[in-house]
Amino acid sequence: MASKDYSRRQFVKGMAVSAAGFMILPRHVLGGKGFLAPSDKVTVGIIGAGGKGRQNTGSLLQLNDVQVTSIADPAPYWDLKDFYYKSKAGRGPVKKMIEDHYQAQNSSYRISEYLDFREMLEKESSLDAVVCSTPDNTHAYVSLKAMRAGKHVYCEKPLTHNIWEARKVKEVAKETGLATQMGNSLHSGEGIRQTVEYLRDGAIGKVEEAHTWVPAQRWNPGLSGIPASPVQSGEDIGWDLWLGPTPFMPLHPEYVPVTWRDFWALGCGALGDFGCHDLDASVWAFNLHTPKSVQVFPAGYSDEHIAPYGETGYYYFEKNGDQPDFKQVWYSGGLQPPRPELLPKDVEMPHRGSLFIGKKGIIVTGAGGSNPQIYPEKRRERYNPPKPEIPRSNGHFRDWIDAIKGGPAASANFIYGARLTELTLLGVLSLRLGGKKIHWDGPDMKAIGLPEADKYLREPVRKGWEMI
Repeated sequence: MASKDYSRRQFVKGMAVSAAGFMILPRHVLGGKGFLAPSDKVTVGIIGAGGKGRQNTGSLLQLNDVQVTSIADPAPYWDLKDFYYKSKAGRGPVKKMIEDHYQAQNSSYRISEYLDFREMLEKESSLDAVVCSTPDNTHAYVSLKAMRAGKHVYCEKPLTHNIWEARKVKEVAKETGLATQMGNSLHSGEGIRQTVEYLRDGAIGKVEEAHTWVPAQRWNPGLSGIPASPVQSGEDIGWDLWLGPTPFMPLHPEYVPVTWRDFWALGCGALGDFGCHDLDASVWAFNLHTPKSVQVFPAGYSDEHIAPYGETGYYYFEKNGDQPDFKQVWYSGGLQPPRPELLPKDVEMPHRGSLFIGKKGIIVTGAGGSNPQIYPEKRRERYNPPKPEIPRSNGHFRDWIDAIKGGPAASANFIYGARLTELTLLGVLSLRLGGKKIHWDGPDMKAIGLPEADKYLREPVRKGWEMI
């Protein structure tokens, strides 16, 4: 075949997909300079065009070396004016946003659109990468399918819906060497890097305890269990594709468009939504990986179907290599730790933040470990911060695109993202078991003495949506 008709990039992608599903190629082939030159545009497909999908697409459109060429979402339209996103989303509005952007330079520019992302992966052979902004229950399936198709992947947080999925996604990311990034965007901020460096440097002495809180609560605060509202057909939003590997469940209006987070079958509650953001500073600073135990108590009604209004949780870590003895406390739904005595009376506790308690002082941060402040103020005045040792980010999406072009791995890549997700989901597991204490056997992926946890560690999937 003539080289003008079959580029080296297409050849590599074609070789990445075999009759068995995929073949393993090293990073220098799939994600290095031999695969995509720094001067090339990275072609990206959008999977999931809801509120977060629209936001992520907008971020990509700001990058001159990225070309969004395809979109996949079964839902044609969402009016999100009454939700956090304050926008119109869905396949139609997001497709229009993309085309309007590029038509400023090329009036005939059009992108391809699909209801089923699997069809997009089959037909759009020129795609370099995909961005997954679907509900939590389909994150793992989309990411695994895309990586096995030889695509670099950006996936929203939490990376997966259960712990087995997190380990599987990590395994395939390692095998393929593809450039990956989880969507915990605060990880790429300057503030969290400063927080981690201060803690590692001993700015407040030895730290054995941290408290983290978010104001997030349940979207349906008065609901108890499965909704009693009339069942909807779901044809207009492609409900069957929405469910993906999740065993079929009837559609109720309380599930969509954003409120799916309240229900364990689709989302992971407030902890699942924010844990990968706000536990990040502790996990990063202290190299947390395997807790001895985890227990999260629900605040307000919850059951096997629906998440609580809020929660208070306790993670205990024992010294293991670089991991120290450490206690991490989690709060949501408006709950917060007691006000620390070292915090000046004229300083308000952040609406969302973390408190690190050291032998010589405290550090109070904003969301996701941002804006670290040392107290008492006399200690802050005397403290000489270390020179930056953590590589600074050029932007959460920028780092991922640079990795696709052979640069260093993005710092929230799936290897790290899977670990952060697993710790978050251990708390979710305790909640799903009614607040039971999890004594965790990490190597064997077992909740010791709790066989009822097994069905949540690796959830059943529908026929045709297997992940192996």
